[in-house]
Amino acid sequence: MALAFTFPGQGSQAPGMGRDLAAAFPAAREVFQEVDDTLSQKLSKLMFEGPADELTLTANAQPALMAVSLAVVRVLEKEGGFALRDRVALVAGHSLGEYAALAAAGTFSLSTAARLLRLRGDAMQQATPPGTGAMAALLGAEYDQAAAICAAAALDPETGKREVVEIANDNGGGQIVISGAAAAVDRAIEGAKAAGVKRAMKLPVSAPFHCALMAPAADAMAEALAAATMAAPAIPVVANVTAAKATDPDTIRDLLVRQVTGTVRWRECILAMGSMGCDSFVEVGSGKVLTGLMKRLAPEARATAINTPADIEAFLRTL
Repeated sequence: MALAFTFPGQGSQAPGMGRDLAAAFPAAREVFQEVDDTLSQKLSKLMFEGPADELTLTANAQPALMAVSLAVVRVLEKEGGFALRDRVALVAGHSLGEYAALAAAGTFSLSTAARLLRLRGDAMQQATPPGTGAMAALLGAEYDQAAAICAAAALDPETGKREVVEIANDNGGGQIVISGAAAAVDRAIEGAKAAGVKRAMKLPVSAPFHCALMAPAADAMAEALAAATMAAPAIPVVANVTAAKATDPDTIRDLLVRQVTGTVRWRECILAMGSMGCDSFVEVGSGKVLTGLMKRLAPEARATAINTPADIEAFLRTL
């Protein structure tokens, strides 16, 4: 059995996240305290108690989700005797989850990951004026169909100008997320409905992530990552933008910059990990979004999620 660890992205946050871990394990409390100290903010209190609207702010959700994922990893290592570098073949993370994957594999320290994600969240939020961008989910659409819908919707029929609307996430199982200028996304939703796509709906997000409109955020991350201390990961990471293994720090730095404006190729990442021999996938951190996707992408693989003390104990018993 070859094991892959996956790490969730934005949308998996919820008030109460990490609270049971902190109550049960000193190693988890240490992670949350270090993130609080690094950011000079009681992020852990916001995670444990909410309110949900403040936790959902991009600049809070990104480091918070990473913190819960790394808390689980530290508990497995320090209190469960589970050595990631010996037991896990590959790691991957969905969007911001890639930072958690890299921190788990030793590329970033916990404090570096927290600082980078706070900066990333702020930069992504500030890249476009409020209300000018949007994202939508196309359910029941395949990649090529969604790409054609976006290409048609990019043209503003009134002005004759082209606007940004691109595939942000290829999640698999007929789930595509698009991102871009608000009017172009509206046109894409109408185009999807006309094309017979099962469901097309706007998402409650604060900015158009993973499209060309995020270029200012990519520039900010290029500067921050150039100054960040990075080591080669002890476990290869399967990168969002290439769906291929990466182990060289300079390559990883470049991939993380490209990830801000690029498509999260999650469907291809999972298929690539399967082709590399992984048949057991463990989602590490808040929620079970990736586990749900896994069951559609690779129904023959074993897929589990660990984010509570009971989950951790059950996982360790399977080894």
